[in-house]
Amino acid sequence: MTKRVGLIGYPLGHSISPVFQQAALDHLNIDALYELWSTPPDDVKSVVDGLRSADTVGSNVTVPYKETVLPMLDEQDKLCRQIGACNTIVNSGGKLVGYNTDALGFIKTLRDDGGFDPKGKSVVVLGSGGVARAAGYALVDADIDALTIVYDIEAQADKLASGLRDAGGNVLISKVLDVASAVSGVDLIVNCTPFGMKGDTFEGKSLLEAKDIPVNALVYDVVYNPLMTQLLINAKQSGAKTLAGLSMLVYQGAAAFELWTGKNAPVDVMMKAARSAL
Repeated sequence: MTKRVGLIGYPLGHSISPVFQQAALDHLNIDALYELWSTPPDDVKSVVDGLRSADTVGSNVTVPYKETVLPMLDEQDKLCRQIGACNTIVNSGGKLVGYNTDALGFIKTLRDDGGFDPKGKSVVVLGSGGVARAAGYALVDADIDALTIVYDIEAQADKLASGLRDAGGNVLISKVLDVASAVSGVDLIVNCTPFGMKGDTFEGKSLLEAKDIPVNALVYDVVYNPLMTQLLINAKQSGAKTLAGLSMLVYQGAAAFELWTGKNAPVDVMMKAARSAL
């Protein structure tokens, strides 16, 4: 029986997850199809409940449902509970278990691809949603010196900051209108907003101009499509180092793949397929 696995989110027009996940499944001769499950808000519970079916391995979860799905799960792993966001669900014999592989993908990309050791560094995270939560907890766990969350939704940022402080982080919050002053002199800037994303309302936009970006900073944009977002273009113009989001997508996807299949993910195959899809 061909197994099913997919991506739950809305909208899903520009996701490349099916391309690299299917490439991995095919490479290991696993009889499964990775599908896009575009899910309007009213259908989320029924789609998640459907993951219990014997022919379904599990799913990835993307915006805007990483927090929405939590009460629909039977279990959550420690990281998923701590972060308060789920991006991977595994069907374990009809029981749904939630995981967060975003944090792993985020920090692996930062260290391996960016050559950046976060310990003792000052960081600004743009955004306060599900990916920002994963990034924030990964950074606090990596023993950064200070974190500023630049927010659009104050209540969401307050909740994230409170959780990160409980985890031992030195955390401030700042309004999005003050983003230029927030990044002054920092070591790392991370964009966890949709700004710059292909197909989004904010396509081609950046929260920071080149003149506002510190020359000695690393600018890490978790947006992967396009590979070179307007923020990264501006960062290059300022002389700062840049890090694109594709590796984070693939690394978190590889971790999810291993949870579903119990097999080592063919990361090189996945990365090549992901690049070819852009």
